[in-house]
Amino acid sequence: MHQSWGKLLFIHWPIETSLLRPLIPAALEIDTFDGQAWIAEVPFTMWDIRAFPPHIPAVPGLRAMHELNVRTYVRFDGVPGVWFFSLDCNNAAAVLGARTLYYLPYYNAEIELEQQESLINYSSIRSDSPAAQFQASWEIGNLLPPSEPSSLEYFLTERYCLYSEHGDNLYRSRIHHSRWPLRKASLRSWSSQMTAPLSLPRPNADPVLHYAEELSVEIWSLQKVKG
Repeated sequence: MHQSWGKLLFIHWPIETSLLRPLIPAALEIDTFDGQAWIAEVPFTMWDIRAFPPHIPAVPGLRAMHELNVRTYVRFDGVPGVWFFSLDCNNAAAVLGARTLYYLPYYNAEIELEQQESLINYSSIRSDSPAAQFQASWEIGNLLPPSEPSSLEYFLTERYCLYSEHGDNLYRSRIHHSRWPLRKASLRSWSSQMTAPLSLPRPNADPVLHYAEELSVEIWSLQKVKG
């Protein structure tokens, strides 16, 4: 399918690999940068959601929605990708579809996004169990140079597949997009309970932030890679 993602903030902080290991299938290697694992909360909005080929019109009720995901980074057979701990969305049909077709831990939530010039306010309250809430306000900063493959920015943002698990099977979905047009960002406020259901600690230091205004994305169906 095709999607456009935007108004997106990467909120990353380092975390001990040993804390993530019990939460991720044993077949997946936890990906690290200079030996350090990372976890992220990513609020954004999406629109222009439609199936391939591109001329197929969007499905009514599924054209646009907001999403908030909690994620880390993994590898399987050397292929780097994303592992999602949770994905909150304000569209019940999309939640059901992603749970069914991609085996992803989607949850229904009430999400609001407001923008005043360069300031974005984003809030999410999960309506499913376990309960979780998120609120952040951030200021959009200057455009950054394209990230280099050896950089932390590239490691954290340039991910071209996702992994999911169903029963004893492990799956991979390929994702294609141009390199993220990253910008600086600064937090005005940030209050989150998104990692509480995972029993993971909150960061002690300031998180690493990157913002992106818009990106066009293509997502392929799942392929079984183990099981």
